[in-house]
Order: sequence, then structure tokens, then C-alpha cells
Amino acid sequence: MVVVRLTRLGRKKRAFFRIVCVDSRKKRDGSALEILGYYDPLKSEDKFKLDMEKYNAWIEKGAKPTLAVENLVKTLKEVKK
Repeated sequence: MVVVRLTRLGRKKRAFFRIVCVDSRKKRDGSALEILGYYDPLKSEDKFKLDMEKYNAWIEKGAKPTLAVENLVKTLKEVKK
């Protein structure tokens, strides 16, 4: 099964995340099928970017987003309103 989830980058106590599509059996930081965007919790502006066309295409193909990714997508939609 393909999932849309966060993969951790950055250094100690300075986390940076990529939003990726990956096989659910892979490790958290394993190889991704496609990179959809990023999330930087430490920034005050431009915290995250997500390519909604790619995201929607993967969801239509049956990919399941994690709870954290679902919450990011909800906040992104609220910001764009």
C-alpha cells in the first residue's frame, strides 16, 4: 500500500520534513516514490508547501495520507480561502 507521509530531514533539534509518497513497508526515511512538498515547523512564514495536483493524483490512485499529512492539508486549504 502506498502512503503519503512525512520523512525527517535536518539536524538535531532542527527538524525539517518532506511530504512524500512511499510504500508503507519502507522505513520512515527510506526511498520515496515521489516528493510532494515540505514542512518546516520552525519557520514563522511559509511553513509548508504542497503540490496539490500531485497529492490529489496519488489520493485518486489509492494512497492513504497519515494523520499528520491530513492535518497539514486541512490547514493549507484554510489558508488559501
